[in-house]
Amino acid sequence: MIYSAEVEHMCPVAKGADHGPAPIPEEGRWVQAKEIKDISGLTHGVGWCAPQQGGCKLTLNVKEGIVEEALIETIGCSGMTHSAAMSAEILPGKTILEALNTDLVCDAINTAMRELFLQIVYGRSQTAFSEGGLPIGAGLEDLGGTLRSQIGTMYGTKAKGARYLEMAEGYVTRLALDGGGLIIGYEFVNLGKLMKAVRAGGDASEALEKATGSYGRFAEAAKYIDPREE
Repeated sequence: MIYSAEVEHMCPVAKGADHGPAPIPEEGRWVQAKEIKDISGLTHGVGWCAPQQGGCKLTLNVKEGIVEEALIETIGCSGMTHSAAMSAEILPGKTILEALNTDLVCDAINTAMRELFLQIVYGRSQTAFSEGGLPIGAGLEDLGGTLRSQIGTMYGTKAKGARYLEMAEGYVTRLALDGGGLIIGYEFVNLGKLMKAVRAGGDASEALEKATGSYGRFAEAAKYIDPREE
């Protein structure tokens, strides 16, 4: 350690109160975090790139400072999907500090990592008060049984109104309109269920029928339209 001449000539003064860092809640216990290994928790966060043309939702499950599980979901930019693929290989096994200072290929993913780091080291994780936290694999619960991200895609113009394209239930195939032209429901195909049935060897037409459902007052419509063609 190198000290300046001014500090070298100072006389020592005893240190007063030293109670360490304020404890933070981590997986159902209070922890005085002094080292990376003192950090645990599962949490979510979102990030965006500089031109804000795409976004990322990142989920990390950290145990004793190590990223044990990562879920990377992106939207709005084709290149981000490849960045997410690389991040899925990069993140697991790194300490949370390493992860913060690693290039995750895409600015939106890097920004999400920064936001998660702030949450988790300040004790604001989703599992702050859950005893023992959540097991590795809990990140997949956000995706549901068909392991697909929750996606909403809507489009609208002043001249022609709204078009629902994709809802949480699935890919929207038809919109239901009442006599006044208002949307009162929609028909959708759950792509996760569809692909699961097809992959199991089922007939594609039969699988499509079983994966099709509707929401709202779909059966009462005066008119049905294809939101992508009409």
